[in-house]
Parts: sequence; C-alpha cells; structure tokens
Amino acid sequence: MRQFLTALVVSGVAFSAAAQSSPGTLTLDDAIAIAKKNNPVFQQQLSGRTRAALALRSAYGAFLPGADASFGSGYRQGKPEVFGGVAFGATSDIISSNWGLNFNARVSAATFSEVRRAKANVDAAEADVAAAELSLRSTVVAQFLTALQAEASVTLQDSLLKKVQLDLELAKARTDVGSGTALDVKAAEVAVGRQQIAALRARNAAEVEQLKLFQQLGVSRPGTVSLVPLTTATAPSFEIGQLLDIARKSNPTLQAYQSRQAAAAMGVKSARSAYTPTVSLGAQLGGYSTQYKNAEVLVAAAQNSALSSQASCFTTDSLRRGAGMPSIAAKCNAIQFTPAQATAIRDANKTYPFEFTSSPYNLNLTVSLPLFDRFGREQRLQEAQIARDNAGYDVRRQELQLTADVTSAWTSLLAAYRTVGLQEQNAAAAQEALTLAQARYRVGASTFVELVQSRNEYERASTDRIGAIYDYHRAWAALESAVGRPLR
Repeated sequence: MRQFLTALVVSGVAFSAAAQSSPGTLTLDDAIAIAKKNNPVFQQQLSGRTRAALALRSAYGAFLPGADASFGSGYRQGKPEVFGGVAFGATSDIISSNWGLNFNARVSAATFSEVRRAKANVDAAEADVAAAELSLRSTVVAQFLTALQAEASVTLQDSLLKKVQLDLELAKARTDVGSGTALDVKAAEVAVGRQQIAALRARNAAEVEQLKLFQQLGVSRPGTVSLVPLTTATAPSFEIGQLLDIARKSNPTLQAYQSRQAAAAMGVKSARSAYTPTVSLGAQLGGYSTQYKNAEVLVAAAQNSALSSQASCFTTDSLRRGAGMPSIAAKCNAIQFTPAQATAIRDANKTYPFEFTSSPYNLNLTVSLPLFDRFGREQRLQEAQIARDNAGYDVRRQELQLTADVTSAWTSLLAAYRTVGLQEQNAAAAQEALTLAQARYRVGASTFVELVQSRNEYERASTDRIGAIYDYHRAWAALESAVGRPLR
C-alpha cells in the first residue's frame, strides 16, 4: 500500500511539473490566481474596501475647515422707486458684481471618535475582502476538483471500453474454437455498445464541468485545456488544537466581526459625545463693485453739487458783507466743477466687473453646549449600546461556529484519508480479480457472466477510488475554508 501511494505521489509531482511547463494546461494555483483577477462577483466585493477608505478620509477631513467661494453679478434698471410720495434711486441703469470667501470649521468629541470608528470599519472591510477571497478560493477549488473527477471518470470509462472490447475478442475467439457460444458474443457486443455510451456521457460531463470552472474563473475557455490532476493523498500533519489557534488568528470572517465590534464600541463613544461642547470657527471675506451705465448722471450730480455749494457760499458772503465782515467772494469764485473732475468721475465709475471694493471681514468663534433635545441623544446612545452588544454576540456566535466547523472538517479529513487507503486496496483487489477472471475465461474455466461480474466490480471499485481521492481533497478544502487560510 505504501509503495502504491508513493508511486502515485511521484507520478503526480512529475506530471504536475511537466504540465506547468507545457501550453494548454491549468494548475489549481493558476486557476485561483485567474479567478482573483477576473471573477466579476469578487471584483464587486472589492468596492467595499474602497468605500471604507473613502469614509476614513472623510473622517480625517472633518478636522479641516470647509471653504466656499462665490461670485455674482447684477443689473438694476435706472428707474426711481417711490416711497411715501418721494422718489428714490438712480435714473441710470446700474451693473454690479461681488465676490465672497467663507471658511468654517466645527470640532467636537464626535470628530475624534468618528476617525477611530472609520479605522475599525476599514479593518472590517479588509477582513471582508479576505473572506470573499477565501470564499472564491473554496468555490474554485470545489469546481476544479469536480472537473478533475469528471476527467478521471473519462479515463476510467475509456479503459473499461478497451477491456470490454478485449472481452468481445475473447468471446469471438472461444466461439471460433467451439468452446464458446454466440450468446456470449452478443452479450459482449451489447457490453461494448453500453460502454461506448458511458464513455460518451463521461466525456460530455467532463466538458460541461470544465466550462463551469472557467465560468467561475471569470474568463472564456481558450480552446482545449488540460487540468493538472491532484492524485496524492498524504496524512494531515496538523493537530486539532493547532488548527483552532490558527483559525482564531486568521479566519477573516471572525476578524470582520471583531472589527465591527470595535466600530460599534466607537459608535457608543460617538453617541456620548453629543453631551460635550462643540467649537465652531468662521471667517468671511468679500468685495463689491457698482457701475452706472450712464456716467453722465454722476457728472451732472457732481456739477450740480458744485454749483449748489458755490451759490450757498455767495449767500454766506452777502450776509458777511451786510454784517461788516470781510468778503469771501474769492473763495466762492474758486468753487468750480472742472473738466478734469468730470473725467475723474467717469474713470472712477469704471469698476465693473473686477474693480472691487473690499468689504469688512468677519471672524467668529462659537462654543455651543447642547442642553436638551427631547431625549434624542438618549435614544441614539441606547441604540449604539444595543448595536455594540449585538456585535459582541455576533463575535461569540462566530467563535462557536468556528470551533465546530474546524473540528468537524478535521475529523472529516481524517476519515477521508483513511477511506482513500481502503479504496486503493479495494481497487487493487478488483483489478487482480478481473485479470484472473479474464485468464479463467480465456482457458474456459469460467463463464462470460462471471467475467462481466468481475468487470462490474472493478468499475465500482475504481469509481469509488476516484471518488475517495477527490473527497479527500474536498475535505482539505473544507478544512482550509473553516480555518480561514490555505494549509498546504
């Protein structure tokens, strides 16, 4: 038995090395790598990690001041408005523009707790990705093993077809020498036909399973592909205690629950921060410009103002002279509206749209302390505490499930390994029995019915051997899935 298993190991390793260096072959590791890059469901699950990273960046961004800029433009028709019988407003159309910058910042205890909670969510997202990767690996391994088992069945059915064809030749030879019957020949011909159908169905099943495998990989099958077989069965070298320790440290599903528990604890702290003060800072800057479309209105107003001032000055001068005081007529004559002043007024009016006049800037600091919000804070705090407690229960439930899954997968692997050895013995015994039955039938020491029975026993034993080998590899895959990482 040991020699037989050793031969299987050597042949399997040699075949694997040869297959990896030849085109048109696919190993299990290659299949897993292809699936990680191309499986659409797995690629969708990677977006959760990106969203968590963006949420963490947003949490850090809460420490930075918010800023917004504005620019506006306006137009007012040059038509006075009447209030209480008095007309107000310019008679010229007015165009205007303005700009503004606003800065604001808001910091509280919740700002700090949100950062810690976002970090915990990032850890949970990373664990979710690891769990999705492990689930993808388990799915690919299961389908790879199914496809390999189907190909092994094709090989078995082809070998059986050769055996029944040999039986047909033996039956014909015995009939030719008079030691057999035509019934044996017909029965052998029927057996050949049935075996051809079985081989055809096995080949079709292998084709379908391989197509399903490439569907899991997320790519189209590039023509004929040969899967590198897994035929070795070695005794597990782990102990159950060691496996449980590895699972508690490596299982991504458990790590995701633990990270969500930490995030829920941060949620409680965030809810409690509603009782703490909030500091708000603000700053506003701005400017404006106003321009009359008809600058002559401003010139006329300035000219009228100058003439009014001159007339008022002359009135004052007449009163002074009547009172015997010195005349100020020279000063009054100096009050003039010159063309240079008119030009300056026209130039000063050209401010639209970017010749701004700065507005006074504003700075403000506010410290607010919430007093009462109709029990809203109490409700949010209790809900956060409930979420934290539920997250703790989820962690405990996952730990219990982890222990049960790892233990059951370990015992199943041990049973599968022992089954492989027994099935190898059965297959070897069935092979010897079939060889002996063929020899006995050849010399006329047994009937064709006994030969058919021996061949059927060999087929069942060989099929069971193939099933045992791939059940062993499935048990390994189940154990790795329960532990949370590859073990081989």
